[in-house]
Amino acid sequence: MTHPDVPAPTAPRPTLLAVFAHPDDEAFSVGGTLTHYAHLGVNVVLACATRGEAGKITVPGMTVDDLGAQREQELREACRALEIPDPVFLDYHDSGRYERTRHDDPKAMMNVNPLDVEVRLRDLIARVQPQVLLTFDPHGGYGHVDHLQIHRATSAAFFSTGNLPYGGPQRLFFTAMSVESAAGIARMGQDLDPLVYGVSEGTFAVSMDVSAYAQNKRAALAAHGTQMGAESLLGRMTPEERQAMEDRLNHEHFSLGGTRAPVRSYPLRGLFDGLEGFSALDA
Repeated sequence: MTHPDVPAPTAPRPTLLAVFAHPDDEAFSVGGTLTHYAHLGVNVVLACATRGEAGKITVPGMTVDDLGAQREQELREACRALEIPDPVFLDYHDSGRYERTRHDDPKAMMNVNPLDVEVRLRDLIARVQPQVLLTFDPHGGYGHVDHLQIHRATSAAFFSTGNLPYGGPQRLFFTAMSVESAAGIARMGQDLDPLVYGVSEGTFAVSMDVSAYAQNKRAALAAHGTQMGAESLLGRMTPEERQAMEDRLNHEHFSLGGTRAPVRSYPLRGLFDGLEGFSALDA
């Protein structure tokens, strides 16, 4: 019997924590999923490890005094387009690539001990109490060292937070792309083997139809203006490549990296499917 003066315990709010490395990582492969769950009342938390300060400005003639500050603002605008709260920054530095690689920056992700990143993520997980964690696949999408570092640290944080008082996150998901999609990226100039970076469709634990949020995704991509100029991969696409990319934006796929809850059917209907108290989100 419940005492009338004692409030009934409140159910935990469904929470999804997505962890990525740079501003714009969220827009391509998970943007529609984040918007979908935000519309369902899920507390969507986007953590970004860096501010992308070593990125390449792809707009001819554009100069930016502080690229990190500029890209931070772009990410905030992208979050508004996706209808999710402002991002949480982990305050590491972008490692860059090619001639922009920051070998000597001790705060660059490539030079940071992944255990330090894991500890920071453990603190964030304890604070926001997500049921679901979402991050890069084991190849980091296309192999960027910062993506690989975040994959490693987030995966480790999933396994090391099971003893938190609230029980820790119940599911860990990785972004996943098909061999066909990986081949499309390779054709656009990324040096990757589609059979290594892509996965079989049987590997998809969740496939989300996010066509209803295509406009959100387009707006989020456009918000990252320094990265979407004429010299970017998108800017150099042929009309046929752009149409293929538009088609791919309508679906987002995830593989299962870990679970503390039973998986009673496969593939899952969504990221919260089978989680006690939250399955209705994916009904």
